[in-house]
Amino acid sequence: MPSDPMDSEAPSNLARRGGDGRLEAPSNQGRLGDVASVFRELWHYRDLLRSLVSRDLAVRYRRSALGFVWSLLNPLLMMLVFTIVFQVVKPQSVRNYPLFVLAGMLPWNFLAGAISGATRSVTGNAHLIDKVYFPREILPLSVVIANLVNFLLSLAVFLPLALLLGARWNGWIFALPLVILIEVMIVTGISMMLAALNVFYRDTEQVLEVALTAWFFLTPVFYELELLPNQFLGIDVWRLVYTLNPMATLVTDYRYVMLYETPIIRHTLIPFLIGIALLGAGWWVFRRVAPAFAEEV
Repeated sequence: MPSDPMDSEAPSNLARRGGDGRLEAPSNQGRLGDVASVFRELWHYRDLLRSLVSRDLAVRYRRSALGFVWSLLNPLLMMLVFTIVFQVVKPQSVRNYPLFVLAGMLPWNFLAGAISGATRSVTGNAHLIDKVYFPREILPLSVVIANLVNFLLSLAVFLPLALLLGARWNGWIFALPLVILIEVMIVTGISMMLAALNVFYRDTEQVLEVALTAWFFLTPVFYELELLPNQFLGIDVWRLVYTLNPMATLVTDYRYVMLYETPIIRHTLIPFLIGIALLGAGWWVFRRVAPAFAEEV
C-alpha cells in the first residue's frame, strides 16, 4: 500500500479511471454489498482515515492559545450561564446543578459538533473526490471520530472532577461505554445521511442549524424532564419524549451513571434500536449515492 493514499491511485481492483480522467468508484460502491468487504475496504484505507482525523483535530486548535481546553471550557461557560439563569433567576431543585448541566452538555456538544462537521465533510473535500478514489464514507467518519476523541478527552477531565464535587458511582458506571456506543451509532447514521444529502441540496446546512437548535431545547440538557407536565391532553409526555427523542434518554443515562449511582433507564433499548436502524440506513444511503459525488461537488 502506498505510504500516503492521497498521493496515488487506489489498486486497480478498487477503482479505475473513466473516459474523462476521473476516478470511478468500484462496481460495489453503489450498494451495501458484503459487510465484511466494506470493513476490509475501510481497513485498507485506515491510514487515510487516521490522517483526516489528525487533520481535523489539528485545524480545530491551530493558533488557539488554549487548544484542547476549549473542548471543556465551552460547556463550562454554558454551564455557568445556565446556573445563573436557572439557579439564581429561576431556581430549580436539582442536586449539584452545575454537574447536572455539564453532564448533559458534553454528550450534546459531541452530537452537534459531529453532525454539523460531517454534513460539510464531502462538499468541503471536493478536491479529494476528484484526485483519488477512497471509500467516501471515510470523510464523515473522520469528523465523527475526531469529535469522539474530543468527547472522550473531556470525559477524562469531567469524571474525576465530578467525584471531587460530590458525584457518587457504583457498578453502573461500567455501563458508560454502552451509552457512548449508542450515541456514536446515532451520530454516525445521521452524519452519513446528511453528508450525502448536502451534496445534492446545499440548503441542508441551514436547515440543520435550525433543527439542532430545536433538538437542543427539546432535550433535557439544562432542565429536568420533570419540569414538563407528565400528562397533557391525555398523553404521557415523559414517555413520549423518551420514545421519540433518543438524546433525552441518553442524556438521562449519562447523568444517572456518572453522577447519581442510578441504573440506566428502561427506555435505553429504544435509542439502541434507533441507533442500529440509523447506522444501517445512513450507511446504505451514503454508499448508494456516493458514485454521483464527483459530478455534484
